[in-house]
Amino acid sequence: MTTLTTTPDGSAARRSVPPPSPAPAAGRPRQGGTVLAVPALVWYLVFMVGPLLAIFVIAALHWPGMLQPVSFAGLDNARVVLDDPVFWDAVRNTSVQLAVAVPVMIVCAFMLGYYVAQRPPGHRVIRYLLFIPGLISTPAKAMVFYAALSPDGLVNGGLESIGLGSLADAWLASPSTALACLIALDIWAGIGFTAVLFAARLGSVPDELGEAAQLDGAGHWRTMWSVHFPVIRDYVGVVTMLQFLWTLFGSAQHVLLLTQGGPGTSSTTLSFLVYQKAFIAADLGYSQTVGVLLFLAGLVGLLTIRRVFRQNY
Repeated sequence: MTTLTTTPDGSAARRSVPPPSPAPAAGRPRQGGTVLAVPALVWYLVFMVGPLLAIFVIAALHWPGMLQPVSFAGLDNARVVLDDPVFWDAVRNTSVQLAVAVPVMIVCAFMLGYYVAQRPPGHRVIRYLLFIPGLISTPAKAMVFYAALSPDGLVNGGLESIGLGSLADAWLASPSTALACLIALDIWAGIGFTAVLFAARLGSVPDELGEAAQLDGAGHWRTMWSVHFPVIRDYVGVVTMLQFLWTLFGSAQHVLLLTQGGPGTSSTTLSFLVYQKAFIAADLGYSQTVGVLLFLAGLVGLLTIRRVFRQNY
């Protein structure tokens, strides 16, 4: 753009004026905000991506202990693991645990959460009671189950008091019931917390949906599964993925505290096998090879659950 200016001798002259710089867009984000994410990104890379890569590296090593010499093993660890019958017992036990604990927990927690979301009398107290298992530490929960399932515990005492003493058993020391006791502990520990999560999500569903269904003649059962469940289907998928991961990777602590994987290998799970081989047998290569397989199983499970609970619209 040019403008006319007057020179000292009175003549007119043209002078170019640079165009004004455009004002910054109102909605444009500031690029400097990326710096704030650097500490979190560094933390994630060091403490999340780093250990994940280390699992794959150690799985290819022959490492018989933390202070022992290390040598390259290649695929030898994988061959040893796949030829080990203990590994396949752990695969069977983990599969049974996931197939029973996760569906039972999600279905029962959804039904319980739906009941709480209907705001029955004392629903606030019920929420607190459901949350109690989530506030108890894992060793304390294990001690509760040990006190109930020991040979002279509450369960056997209750059976004898009602004349069913013949059904009494050493529940945690029996190959036929040890894994079932661990599954019961998983369900008891997770169902209340999951129900509170479902109740919170169901509380945001408009009441008009349930009222319209009931006006059309639908009962609570049909309203729960045909109206409310499809609305929060994606949320159910998220909660299912969380419980799947917790059961898959977190079962080692319950096994360690209650059964030590026994009797024999009847309650050995994959996550406990990782701990056992790393810290008891001092075979880090074997341990992390199982860890790699456990990671791949978790990844496949997450993708499967996401596809099953994907919204159809």
